[in-house]
Amino acid sequence: MARLSGVTIPNDKQIHIALTYVFGIGPKTSADILGSANIDGTVRVKDLTDAEISRIQEVITANYTVEGELQRVVSGNIKRLKDIGSYRGLRHKNSLPSRGQRTKTNARTRRGKKVTVGGTAKKVASKT
Repeated sequence: MARLSGVTIPNDKQIHIALTYVFGIGPKTSADILGSANIDGTVRVKDLTDAEISRIQEVITANYTVEGELQRVVSGNIKRLKDIGSYRGLRHKNSLPSRGQRTKTNARTRRGKKVTVGGTAKKVASKT
C-alpha cells in the first residue's frame, strides 16, 4: 500500500489512474507529475520501487497544492465570498447553485429533498 500526500492509493491500478485518488490531482496533472518524475504511467502501483514513490512525492510537494491545504484554500475562498456579501457568496450561504443554473426545476442536489406544501390537493366530493 503506497501512501502519497497522506492518501493510500490502490495497489492494483496503474499509477496514472491511482494518482487521481489524491484530492487536487486529475488526469492531466497526473500525467505531468509522472513526466517530471520520469515514470511510465502504465506501471502498476505494486510494481513501483520506494525510490520512484519518493520521486513522485517530491514532485507533488514541490509543485502542487493537494489534499488538506487545497481544501483549506477552497473553503477560505468561499468564506471570503460570504463575508464580502457577493452574489456568489449569498448563493453559497443559502445552499443554492452559484454558477447560473436554473432552480425552478432541477437543482435537487443543492436544494435537498422536495418538500410538498400541504393544502394543494383537491378535496374529494363526499356523499351527503
